[in-house]
Amino acid sequence: MRCIIVEDQPPAQRILKKFIEDVPNLELVGVFSDGLQAMDFLNAEMVELMFLDIHLPKINGIDFLKSIPEAPQVVLTTAFSEYALEGYDLNVVDYLLKPFSFQRFLQAVNKVQAKQEAVTVRNENILVSEIYVKSSHEHIKVAVKDIFAISSDSDYTEIYVKNKKILSNEPLRHWVDVLGGNQFYQVHKSHIINTKKIDRISGNLVILTDGSKIPLGRAYKDHFLKSILQQ
Repeated sequence: MRCIIVEDQPPAQRILKKFIEDVPNLELVGVFSDGLQAMDFLNAEMVELMFLDIHLPKINGIDFLKSIPEAPQVVLTTAFSEYALEGYDLNVVDYLLKPFSFQRFLQAVNKVQAKQEAVTVRNENILVSEIYVKSSHEHIKVAVKDIFAISSDSDYTEIYVKNKKILSNEPLRHWVDVLGGNQFYQVHKSHIINTKKIDRISGNLVILTDGSKIPLGRAYKDHFLKSILQQ
C-alpha cells in the first residue's frame, strides 16, 4: 500500500518511518509537516493510506480530512484521546494514541488491509448489473453496462450514461468500492472508466467509444495498462 505521513514533529515522523519500513506491504511515498503540503501531493499521486496527526500547523488534521473530497484510508495519530469519536465519524480506519507500540501500529495496518481485502473479494465475486444513484432527493436506477465513465467534481460525482450525465451525491471512492474490480478501473484521481467502452488508448488519454477523452494519471497508468493487457 502506498502511504504518506502527515506529522509536524520530527521524532514522531521518525517513529512512523521506522514502523512503515518494518512492514513489507507498506510503501512510504511522502512525509509532510502540514496538510496543505499533503493536499498538493494527494491531488497528483495515488495514495492508499494516510497516517494523519491531528495537531498540525495551518490547519488541524480533522479539518484537513474534512476538506479532502476523495481521501485515502486514514489512521489518525495524536496524543489527545478526546478526538477519537470525531475521527470515527469521519470514517477513519483506526486511531493511534501516542505513544504507541509497533504491535499497536501493526494492528491498525491490519485493519486497513482487511478492509481492502473485503472490498476486493466482494467485487470479484459479485458482478453488479445495476446500481441506484442517489441524485438530490431521488434514487435513479442505472444499468452498469451503460455507464461510460464516472468523474469527481468537487463534492459530487458525474456518471456518464450514453448521451446523458447523472449527478451523484456519493464521492468517487464510493463508486470505486461498488464497481472496482470488475470491468471498471480508476485511471486518474478524478476518473473511473468502464473498460468495455474503451475505443483506444493514446499516450496519456483513454478514448471511449462515445468520443470522450479521459486523462490517464501517472500514478495509475502502469497498473491500469498491465491489467488491461492481461485480459
